[in-house]
Amino acid sequence: MTIKVGDKIPSVTIKTMGKDGPQNLSTDDLFKGKKVAFFALPGAFTPTCSAKHLPGFVKNADAFKGKGVDSIVCMSVNDAFVMNAWGKDQNVGDKVIMAADGNGDLTKALGLELDARGHGMGGRAKRFSMVVDNGVVKQLNVEAPGAFEVSSAEHILKQL
Repeated sequence: MTIKVGDKIPSVTIKTMGKDGPQNLSTDDLFKGKKVAFFALPGAFTPTCSAKHLPGFVKNADAFKGKGVDSIVCMSVNDAFVMNAWGKDQNVGDKVIMAADGNGDLTKALGLELDARGHGMGGRAKRFSMVVDNGVVKQLNVEAPGAFEVSSAEHILKQL
């Protein structure tokens, strides 16, 4: 079942890159007591994701902070090493948390899987964005296949 506005984010462990390597990050800790702009995309280093999706959130990080957002999180079904390298390539710095859902556990728990086997990419996350306040989904924007409109930084900023 797909998550919807008003639902609590499932309790799942994802990964981020720490100074000593990959580290666990529970969704409980990620969202507890915070307002989070959370977005997911099909893959690091892919064309739309690298040219438009992630850069929009990096560019607008201050605008998100100005609207009361505590953190911005980018998630993909990639490993922590790939997400870390992509973050460096995109000059993310500390503006966006680069989260790895390597096994797709969170993606599946949210009901937002994308079957990209036809493109040689296996199981991935659909392109989506959401505003999560203290673990509860307040806004949810899921893209139609191949689209990039409602999950953009600019769109979600208008919702805040």
